[in-house]
Amino acid sequence: MEEEKIAFETNLPPEKAKKIVEVLREVYDPEIPINVYDLGLIRKVVLENGTLKVVMTLTAVGCPVAGNVAQEVGYAIQSAVPEAQDVEVEVDFERPWDPTQMTPRGREMFKAIYGYDIVEQYLAAQQS
Repeated sequence: MEEEKIAFETNLPPEKAKKIVEVLREVYDPEIPINVYDLGLIRKVVLENGTLKVVMTLTAVGCPVAGNVAQEVGYAIQSAVPEAQDVEVEVDFERPWDPTQMTPRGREMFKAIYGYDIVEQYLAAQQS
């Protein structure tokens, strides 16, 4: 099987990045029952001076549980990289999320749950 490409920017060794993917697949978006990793919400995970800096986005800008999701992501990542002294999670609202940011696995999960391909629908809507 082809090795899965990590879908976020990182300076961590591949084994650590894979571990982070595993724990992020346990954190679910409150609105779409798919994990934050496969939805494409995690943009960056870098280790700088002992602090793990995470940049993520949300599916909806006005998401009332944004803080909860960011906190869950922080806890999950801390468990995967225990040597990090601190974890900072920044929610990026500058670049809104869209379905094209989902992993292929996330796209398949969405199709299985909702019965249609959100990426095809999104791209078609962008052209009209």
